Order: sequence, then C-alpha cells, then structure tokens
Amino acid sequence: MHVTVDQDRCCSSGQCVLTAPDVFDQSEEDGLVLLLQDRPDPALLPKLRTAAALCPGGAITVAAEQVEEVEA
Repeated sequence: MHVTVDQDRCCSSGQCVLTAPDVFDQSEEDGLVLLLQDRPDPALLPKLRTAAALCPGGAITVAAEQVEEVEA
C-alpha cells in the first residue's frame, strides 16, 4: 500500500488527522496535511480509505501495491 497527498488540493479540514493520526498530521504554519508514513501498516487500510473519502479536497490517494507473480 502506498499513500500520497497533494498539498495543493488540501483545504486544511483535518479530517485525515482525526481519522488516521499515525499517518497524517497538519502543519502548524499553514494547516496543510503532512504525510508521516507513505507506506503504513496494511492494517491501517480501512482508516486510510475513510480518510481519503472524508477529505473535502480529494488530496489523499491510497493505492494498493501490485504483487508480482513469479513463474515457476
């Protein structure tokens, strides 16, 4: 899993920090989202999906990493 944020789209609502404080924080200077972990524990996926859905600016992207299959 890989998380990215687009600070240009962030509107400083703080929903991501309330939903997943282990992964997101807000800048004390401008209130914009700060990404603390770009590859968090997969157990946090439900919270990260909720944070992305709640973000009014659509600034959060959560992508599943592809697993490469190895031929035997």
